[in-house]
Amino acid sequence: MPAPGSTAGRGGRPEKYCRRAMVDAILYIVRGGTAWRQLPVEFPPAGTVYAVFARWAHSGAWQRILDALRDRLRVRAGRDRCPTVRSSTRRRCRLPIPCSDRAAAGMAAREPAASSGTLPWM
Repeated sequence: MPAPGSTAGRGGRPEKYCRRAMVDAILYIVRGGTAWRQLPVEFPPAGTVYAVFARWAHSGAWQRILDALRDRLRVRAGRDRCPTVRSSTRRRCRLPIPCSDRAAAGMAAREPAASSGTLPWM
C-alpha cells in the first residue's frame, strides 16, 4: 500500500480512517460492481474512499500492486517473472478502426430517417 500522507515528510493531518478499511471498501466496489454512492455504512464515506482511490490511481500505486501480484502468480505457476516475447510467437492482429473513422463509417452506412414532411421547429 502507498505510504500514509502524514509520513511523507511534509507533515499534515493524520488519517481519519484506517487504510485497511479503505482497501476493503475499494475491493467491495470492484467485486460488486456497485456505484460509489451505494457503499454500505460499515465502510468510510464514499467520497473519502473515492478520493483515496483516485489519489492512488493517479500516483500509479494500483499499477504497482497489480504488477507485483502478477509477478507472484507467474512465479507460483513456475514461469519466469518477466516474460519475453519472441517474434515467432507473436500473432498478427487487425488494428481496430479509430473512433472518428468508426463513427464516420457508421454514419455513412445509415439510411436517412423518414421525415413526416414538417419540421419540428416550424
